[in-house]
Amino acid sequence: MASKKAGGTAKNLRDSNPKYLGVKLYAGEVARSGDIIVRQRGTRVLPGRNVKMGKDHTIYAVKEGKVTFGSKRMVNFNGRNNRKPIVHVG
Repeated sequence: MASKKAGGTAKNLRDSNPKYLGVKLYAGEVARSGDIIVRQRGTRVLPGRNVKMGKDHTIYAVKEGKVTFGSKRMVNFNGRNNRKPIVHVG
């Protein structure tokens, strides 16, 4: 006779590693060439002047300068207007 009840396998004890997303350089800070400004999933923030976007949507500086944030008006596919944040270096 067993002294303990049979323990089954637990299904939700695994967890993924943190991805450390978000803004890395804020407005007014100086960015050197190649510095990561925003790490994101999808295009939440759009690239502006002297800024490029990597294949994983990471926004990084191309030239040295001061980071500034603004907004840009976009038209959705359904015809509605919305504003998206945009980041510049210069």
